[in-house]
Amino acid sequence: MRYFLHLAYNGAQYCGWQRQPNAIGVQQILEEALSTILRVPTAIIGAGRTDAGVHAACMYAHFDSPFAISDPDSFIRSLNHLCGRDISVYKLIHVADDSHARFDAVSRTYKYFVTETKSPFLYPYSWYTSRPLDYDMMNVAARHLLEITDFTSFAKLHSDAKTNICDVREAYWENNGRGQWVFTITADRFLRNMVRAVVGTLVEVGRGKMNIDRLIEVVKAKDRCAAGTSMPGHALFLWDIVYPYIEKD
Repeated sequence: MRYFLHLAYNGAQYCGWQRQPNAIGVQQILEEALSTILRVPTAIIGAGRTDAGVHAACMYAHFDSPFAISDPDSFIRSLNHLCGRDISVYKLIHVADDSHARFDAVSRTYKYFVTETKSPFLYPYSWYTSRPLDYDMMNVAARHLLEITDFTSFAKLHSDAKTNICDVREAYWENNGRGQWVFTITADRFLRNMVRAVVGTLVEVGRGKMNIDRLIEVVKAKDRCAAGTSMPGHALFLWDIVYPYIEKD
């Protein structure tokens, strides 16, 4: 029987979502916990692959159980106990046998947090800049992302992606009123390192080092070296994932 897990994690201590041969990924922790509870080797497939240090306020992953899980609450308690403090499992959802956490998602949303206030409480989850940024101009630049389909200039080189085409549906900066500026971007899919590269390029615009005409040239170049630097992962969150058959609480 196939189940989805709805979970969240602090990615600071992990090499990312994906299991790696020489480092600990979130996937490995969950697979080991599930295998212990179900008493059979159990693999999971996530909705995406966050990079090292990146957090997830919302992640879904699916796995197959050899039997029906009759007490979901008890199952979740056991799973949370085995996963440690950096991973929280919220819900277990029974789905159709052909449901897929990665391929069935219709949209994903990321948020990147920036602060111009030096704070010992904000820095673990925000990128700090002592130089003010022009967020109005960054929003003008962000609107151009809605007109782009090919994001090769913002994609990690030599990845295994079959295509660099993405449908970006929203992209904007806003002040959350808590000392942070937040960049929100939603698309049907994202490439490896894409959001961090997009934010780095928009920061170049906010610093006055890149204008809109240059941004358009960067996109047309289809060259990762033409875009801005990749931003640190600690301020990036996978924020939401939408499926056609899962209702939000």
